[in-house]
Amino acid sequence: MINEGDQAPDFTLQSDAGTDVTLSSLRGRPVVLYFYPKDDTPGCTAQACGIRDVYDDFERAGAIVLGVSPDDEGSHVKFKQRYELPFTLLADKDHSVAEQYGVWGEKSYRGRKYLGVNRSTFIIDGAGLVKKVMHNVKPATHADDVLAALES
Repeated sequence: MINEGDQAPDFTLQSDAGTDVTLSSLRGRPVVLYFYPKDDTPGCTAQACGIRDVYDDFERAGAIVLGVSPDDEGSHVKFKQRYELPFTLLADKDHSVAEQYGVWGEKSYRGRKYLGVNRSTFIIDGAGLVKKVMHNVKPATHADDVLAALES
């Protein structure tokens, strides 16, 4: 489990642009690292579009936004284009980064249990330290909640 004040675990994942993104290479700016279950599903779409709609505020805060899910790069490209998302989506196909951050676990839907991503966000400061951990975030208020945490 990752706690506030911990060094953010480094990783490299492939982006929707087909390039590798390494977390430690983004030092110097705050990073909003948000984990979501699946592209183009109602909650995940609401969450992503909420960020999109106030993206200028994230830019003013100097933050880099990275969305991470187990979907592949092709799925991310379609999701990003369909909803005109202005931030980077990362493919964690083997869910190793989700596991590293403690957000991969058992979920339940309509009585069926399965493993998946538990919607969570980590705000990482410019030095690579975890400033804020947000679990079980609400898609509808996620963007505003993260902006408030960035500004505090």
